[in-house]
Amino acid sequence: MIENLHGALVRANRLIALILGITLGLTVLFIVTDVVMRKFGWGSLGGSDEISGYVMAAVASWGLACGLVERAHVRIDVIRQKLPRPGQALMDIFAMIVTSGIVLLIAWYCWPVLQKTIERGSRANTALETPLWIPQGIWFGGWLWFAFSATALTLIGLVYFLRGQRDAFDAFLGIGSELDT
Repeated sequence: MIENLHGALVRANRLIALILGITLGLTVLFIVTDVVMRKFGWGSLGGSDEISGYVMAAVASWGLACGLVERAHVRIDVIRQKLPRPGQALMDIFAMIVTSGIVLLIAWYCWPVLQKTIERGSRANTALETPLWIPQGIWFGGWLWFAFSATALTLIGLVYFLRGQRDAFDAFLGIGSELDT
């Protein structure tokens, strides 16, 4: 059961990473096209700076969960590597609990930003006049997904730890180190 949940979380985040990569690639193509059109005096597609800002916010918020699931976030493991295996596991759990707590707090404080935007019907002060609830909703969704992923990873890690499945725990939550190679 817990392995299925972990697998589903990994697959979902890999799909999200693929979508983010495609979106980022299309955004780059859009910007390059806009710049080339301006260079040769063919006008402009307009809004490339605004749209790229929205895409970067979305990629950042949604991509954080992908990085966490793939264990791509940086951790300093100088002390951790000196501890016995149970101590390393406790540090990994502590890191995940702290990460989950911080991300839940960030997601909690992101909501009022989106809520005010919706209540006021705010639009971007640009030529596109983008209804700001759209990019902010995507951004908020990314923080919610990150909070969900971090919390799920923490709970899965705790289950592995409490079951004494150290190899599964290390493969799931442990960190790779140059000392391991």
